[in-house]
Amino acid sequence: MIRPQDLASFRTVPAVKAALSRSQFDAFSRQLPLLYVILVVNSVAVAATHVAVAPAWLAIWVPLAMCTACAIRLVVWVRRRNFLASLTDEQVASRLKTTVWLIGLLGVIFTGWGLLLFPYGDPYARAHVAFYMSITVIGCIFCLMHMRKAALLLTAIVIVPFSLFFSLTHNAVLVAIAINMLLVAVAMIFVLVTYYRDFANLVGSKHALQAKQAELQRLSDENSRLANLDILTGLPNRRRFLADLDALFETAQAGQARFAVGVIDLDGFKQVNDLYGHGAGDRVLEEVGRRLLDVSGPHTQLARLGGDEFGLLVTDVREPQDLRDIGAAICETLRAPYAWHGATARLSGSLGFAIYPDAGRSPAQLFERADYALYFAKEHRRGGTTIFSAEHEKQIRELGQVEQALRHADLEREMTLHFQPIVDTVREHVVSYEALARWASPTLGDVPPALFIKVAERSDFIHTVTAALLRKVLATMRECDPAVRVAFNLSARDIGSVDAVANITGIVRESGVAPDRLTFEVTETAVIQDFEQAFASLDAFKQLGVHISLDDFGTGYSSLTCIHRLPLDKIKIDRGFLDRIDADPAAQDIVRSIVDLCRTLELTCVAEGVQTEAQASVLRGLGCTVMQGFYFGMPMPFEEQSFAV
Repeated sequence: MIRPQDLASFRTVPAVKAALSRSQFDAFSRQLPLLYVILVVNSVAVAATHVAVAPAWLAIWVPLAMCTACAIRLVVWVRRRNFLASLTDEQVASRLKTTVWLIGLLGVIFTGWGLLLFPYGDPYARAHVAFYMSITVIGCIFCLMHMRKAALLLTAIVIVPFSLFFSLTHNAVLVAIAINMLLVAVAMIFVLVTYYRDFANLVGSKHALQAKQAELQRLSDENSRLANLDILTGLPNRRRFLADLDALFETAQAGQARFAVGVIDLDGFKQVNDLYGHGAGDRVLEEVGRRLLDVSGPHTQLARLGGDEFGLLVTDVREPQDLRDIGAAICETLRAPYAWHGATARLSGSLGFAIYPDAGRSPAQLFERADYALYFAKEHRRGGTTIFSAEHEKQIRELGQVEQALRHADLEREMTLHFQPIVDTVREHVVSYEALARWASPTLGDVPPALFIKVAERSDFIHTVTAALLRKVLATMRECDPAVRVAFNLSARDIGSVDAVANITGIVRESGVAPDRLTFEVTETAVIQDFEQAFASLDAFKQLGVHISLDDFGTGYSSLTCIHRLPLDKIKIDRGFLDRIDADPAAQDIVRSIVDLCRTLELTCVAEGVQTEAQASVLRGLGCTVMQGFYFGMPMPFEEQSFAV
């Protein structure tokens, strides 16, 4: 709320004084034509009544000169009216001062002319002069209400001589007129001062409100900027990105233009956080933002969507090759080393694009398609670029069909288990079996495990699938020799959920199967997604008595520190290293290193995916004796598996 005492202080502020001057100037500019009209019309009327009785120079030429000057001044003012609005504060103040002196000069001239004209003519003519001077000055004062100095100056110049002149005539009527005029002048001065004070207060209040409004607008703009800005990288955030996507979509839809939505995800960023801390991760993200800006062109808008995910909007897309070129430049710049405080990290970035209108007919659909293209790139072209295509659309429909069928499936009836032996090749006996899920859908037929597990992992439905399969495994183990051990796979979502871990633990306890007969296999990628939660989950299983195996080792980015901290019993070498191990020295060196690591950490080393005697022979030579693969046995149903130990 604006207080009166605040307004007094406001008027001392240069900005407020300038605002007051401009308001005075604007108000006076509107009323100046009326002032000149009053002067001219009233003066012409008086001159007309005195033409026959006063000298020509006084009755004709003097008023003609005065009226001509007023007319010229009025015409010039009207023509410059638009120009006056562009005056600076200093020019306005200067013109106000000039106007005050000009008003004073006009007052002297017209008052002198009236007093000189008074002696001529009969009493009616003299009364006309008295009326002319009094009513004209009142009209002019009203026109000058917004200019206190000018109004007071005019009042003094006209009223004082007028009152003295008529008082000295010793004519009772004229003296009475002088007294009445003086009283009216005093009243008008009071009204003038009061009105001007209210006017000044109004201007000050308006200025204060405008200042507060401007400050509020500034704060609102700043809040809006911060609400749409990623503070760490200085790039627009997810909210701004989606708003820009909506706006770009509407523009493209109206103009039949093509544009692309892109999503970038860093590969290996989580390991930077785990190894060096979140401060180092922030430095990397800042550098990523700078690099993306450096390679972005005029048709590219960037944003940080959250975590290590970035978005981009590309306009003026003519050919898919344009996007491939952009993606290649981005992926190349992201592969360069990141250095800070003596540490260095190497990352890569995967990128997915979706083009409008080919990939989608709505902003949400385009973003989903770009995200799917990113997912495909991370799975098949890590560190590269994928553009959403008709083949991907087909895959999405297929995944949607699988998801619907999976959610409506009778898991107990439709899902079965196959078991593949894990063999100690030195002692030539089976040490355990891996349970592998199979799904025969009544609507889709046999669905590959890699497909339905991937679909289930897209949501928490994987917990339902895991629980159903685990109960089947445990039921099978109850029917087997107590010496039979079984390995069971858990997903990243399973070990990332406290509730899922509690449910799995409860199922094992209620089964009556000794926990040490069971091994839970988790992938390296699943562990590094949230290491602390993974550690807590695996530790809970370990406390239960279950063995822990790290699956697909060598495909992720886990550090030796992470491996050392985890409560592991086994490490399974990823099958990708075994494809040409009998002829690839580099693959042999990697496997030898993993075997040595397991020996140092006192862990069992298992090679999976062994298909030939040559592979098995090389592995034995490298020190790996526990193996799994088609060479030793195909996955088979419970009824066909001998479960020999």
